[in-house]
Amino acid sequence: MNFFSLLRSSSAAPVRSCSRILASEAGPSRHWAQLAARRRSFNTSTVYDYQRTEPTLYPRWINRAQPQQQMHTDETGEGRDSRSIKMDSPEDGKAPPDSSAPPSSSSSSSGDGSDGSSSDSPPPPPPPDPPTPATTSISKQSVPEIYPQVLALPIERRPLFPGFYKAVVVRNPAVVAAIKDMMKRGQPYLGAFLLKEEHADSDVITDINSVHPVGVFAQITSVFAANAGPGAKEGEGEALTAVLYPHRRIRITDLVQPGGLGSAAKVEAVENSSESHATEQLPTPPPSPELATPEPVPQASEISAALLQTSFLQSYDISIVRVDNLATQPYNKDDQYIRAFMSEIVSVFKDIAQLNPLFRDQITNFSINQVATNVFDEPDKLADFAAAVSTGDVQELQDVLESLTVEDRLRKALLVLKKELINAQLQSKLSRDVDSKIAKRQREYYLMEQLKGIKKELGMESDGKDKIIEKFKERAASLKMPEAVKKVFDEELNKLQHLEPAASEANVTRNYLEWLTQIPWGQHSPENYSISNAQKVLDEDHYGLKDVKDRILEFLAVGKLRGTVQGKIICLVGPPGVGKTSIGKSIARALDRQFFRFSVGGLTDVAEIKGHRRTYVGALPGKIIQALKRVGTENPLVLIDEVDKIGRGHNGDPASALLEMLDPEQNTAFLDHYMDVPVDLSRVLFVCTANVLDTIPAPLLDRMEVLEVSGYVSEEKACIAQKYLGPQAREASGLKNADVEIDPAVIDVLIKYYCRESGVRNLKKHIDKIYRKAALKLVQDLGEDVFPEPVAAATSTGSGTDEQKTVERQDAPSNEPAATETATPRADSSENERKVTTVARKPMEVPASVHVRITPDNLKEYVGPPVYYKDRMYSKIPPPGVSTGLGYLGNGSGAVMPIEATIMPGKGGLQLTGKLGEVIRESAQIALSWVKSHSNELGITATMDEQILNDKDVHVHMPEGSIGKEGPSAGTALLTAFVSLFTKTKVKQDIAMTGEISLVGQVLPVGGLKEKILAAHRAGIKTIIAPEANRPDIEENVPESVKTGIRFVYVEDVREVLQEVFRGEPVAEKWKDTLRY
Repeated sequence: MNFFSLLRSSSAAPVRSCSRILASEAGPSRHWAQLAARRRSFNTSTVYDYQRTEPTLYPRWINRAQPQQQMHTDETGEGRDSRSIKMDSPEDGKAPPDSSAPPSSSSSSSGDGSDGSSSDSPPPPPPPDPPTPATTSISKQSVPEIYPQVLALPIERRPLFPGFYKAVVVRNPAVVAAIKDMMKRGQPYLGAFLLKEEHADSDVITDINSVHPVGVFAQITSVFAANAGPGAKEGEGEALTAVLYPHRRIRITDLVQPGGLGSAAKVEAVENSSESHATEQLPTPPPSPELATPEPVPQASEISAALLQTSFLQSYDISIVRVDNLATQPYNKDDQYIRAFMSEIVSVFKDIAQLNPLFRDQITNFSINQVATNVFDEPDKLADFAAAVSTGDVQELQDVLESLTVEDRLRKALLVLKKELINAQLQSKLSRDVDSKIAKRQREYYLMEQLKGIKKELGMESDGKDKIIEKFKERAASLKMPEAVKKVFDEELNKLQHLEPAASEANVTRNYLEWLTQIPWGQHSPENYSISNAQKVLDEDHYGLKDVKDRILEFLAVGKLRGTVQGKIICLVGPPGVGKTSIGKSIARALDRQFFRFSVGGLTDVAEIKGHRRTYVGALPGKIIQALKRVGTENPLVLIDEVDKIGRGHNGDPASALLEMLDPEQNTAFLDHYMDVPVDLSRVLFVCTANVLDTIPAPLLDRMEVLEVSGYVSEEKACIAQKYLGPQAREASGLKNADVEIDPAVIDVLIKYYCRESGVRNLKKHIDKIYRKAALKLVQDLGEDVFPEPVAAATSTGSGTDEQKTVERQDAPSNEPAATETATPRADSSENERKVTTVARKPMEVPASVHVRITPDNLKEYVGPPVYYKDRMYSKIPPPGVSTGLGYLGNGSGAVMPIEATIMPGKGGLQLTGKLGEVIRESAQIALSWVKSHSNELGITATMDEQILNDKDVHVHMPEGSIGKEGPSAGTALLTAFVSLFTKTKVKQDIAMTGEISLVGQVLPVGGLKEKILAAHRAGIKTIIAPEANRPDIEENVPESVKTGIRFVYVEDVREVLQEVFRGEPVAEKWKDTLRY
């Protein structure tokens, strides 16, 4: 069926009728009413308009184009005059019960199709004055052409167009009351203007710039309560739904502030003022043809009468505006451009209607219910019709409304429809693609089901579920499942046999059985307990680390004697780059065990350790169950990295979940949330790594055996670089067979001036950089003649075994400012593809005549200037108030840290600078307090009662202020600096000290002695003062090569520190008698 022929046929019939008939008992008017009712093709709304109960000097509105029409009285001469106005509305037959409440100009529904003479109550008799004019049988509803002041109603989302209904909801109480009053007075007219802000919502206009100046003059055809319900009360927050029928375009000329014409006693004065104002503000024709061409200027008396007629709106807190009518400029319907635009719009209508059924239904509703004439024959109405039914941009629709030239209006409407067509085509394409995919899958599924049925009938293949069940039984037969696990397996397998394959529970059960049969129940790999083999493997992979290697050998010796080894939990703690992770790999290789590694750094979900519940979609077991499935044995080595950085979130505490897994007393029956059966982890060797122990929870730390992996000394670093790092870097740089050597002195320079960290990771980076730089210089010096690009070889292999393929080019965007950020413009379309190959490129041989030597003299060309220039600030004896301490840096290395103190006028305060932490600040306070309390013994004051620093301030600074400093080990150095300052005695530059002090002067042990002593050795320190409690640690763990040339003094009290530091000074001779301990 031709859709648009239906539109034409339906629009050719009279779809809207307006007639004024006499509501009498009998007569010819009854015949006309019945005839009109039979000709109507749909329901009508009847609005009764009664005469005013008070006489007035002016009509309700002025209509110069249509003179006042006479009305006939009936034969009885009773003089009953009532007018019935029938107006079409989309809400015909659907009016709510309260739509007939207003006695004048309110909407009522004639759903039964009867004529308008019937009513629920007869109209009241008219007043005796003025006399009844002559009436006619049939009259036409009149719309005022002059309506200078109207209620301004802002609307949102999209503008209204003349001839097309629109329902709006009004919630402002003042606007609701004004609309009701307008309906009662028989003046249901207002101006509708589109809001400029997209999300604005208001029923009043506070600023004339908040709405578009061009809107429509609309008539309220019907109103009903929007919140009508069982508990709703009239007048209390009531909202109205008003159905508007726009008649013409209007333009706002002025925003009239409400509240000036509220008194009925001042009607005459208001009338005169309105008349004079209207005379002054008469509209004039605009100079531009694009603007409106106003109607002939009406008489001032007519405008004044119209202003008086709407003066009752001044008493409401609403928006009232002055408007001018906008008329469409004259046009020739036979113009070729106009006809071409109309034909194209109709064609686009047809295309959209074929693609979008919803759009087709919308056009049908508009054309049948709202358009009075055939819009396809009137260009201006066709443009409005196209904009009204489209869902285009709001600003584009407003432009169509503001266009007064028919050709321009058609052009803008066609643009809106074209965008609608593009959107409809895209939607149709997407719909076709989805339908084709669905149809393809359905067809494949149907054919596969047929194929299964055929094979089953021929006996070629059994049911898929039977094969799955048989597979699970075969897996279970090869495993040594415990009885509890075997029972669960049988129950789940029985459940799967009775479930349909398409059921969701079947997939859950099948996945569970997959995991249950892939855990290596009773399967383990043979272990190698050979001590010599383990020693060889550990020495091949690592240099030094005697403590760690001894612990692994102890573990193997116990296993060799017992024949079995229960799971152990070893925690390797040390600074970054010392090889903790690689130690775990070496242990697995030495034991000949399967290896699995996962990191818990930043982990916040308990489910990663304990698994998810099976009820969740996409549930999985925890990491340890996944590890057992991956390695296929019960006795792997599981490396858990970054235990000290485990997180805690809203999904639980993973550190607490590790307690069960890492506890030898509990992990014999580890219960995963997903598996829900006990799993034996006692044969798993867990190796954990951490940088510090402070952040590891105490219950978790208690379950692990801690092995401290301290930093390497210079000799160990040099050996590691020569045996491991150098060969690896040379091979990675393509110089394996080339004559490129690094002098051993270069390694010492790198360790001393570039890489002072306790680990070797930074040293490895610098060695890699040296070999890369050597490769670059080698290629640049020899040129492309020695190292040509194998272009010919690559193309020749394309015709052999390797088939040349191409892919779409994805080049990097150009750096030019005018270039786009997503693609690079290409001159030739043939360059849009890039060739790909599977042939590996062969390495090139370096000529034997090439010899490269890296020495300390040319090292700067490869790695740049040194990072560290000197190890200590003072090469000579520093001034009084300066001492030398030893610190431990966060990267695992030690440092020599000078402490400077000075005194200045003040109020006895202590000022600390150098980015010092809270603990080191407290150490400074303790040191100063001890010095104050023993000032007389130290010879600072002459008597016991004399006080120091009453009018002096002390300032303590530790250089390298950008580096944070924390810890109690600087206590002895701070106290020495204070004593040196107050006694004006210098401290030798080759004496360094470390140790925590108490308030009574005891020296307490500290940590990081190996790194601190290494830094002192590098700086040329001759004497180190350390706590007596640290003597075993220094003698056992610090290599002799580091202690060579250093004299160690072990102290228990700060008095011993002062005696040693100021040995040979005059002040020290006095302390022999006064400073005793």
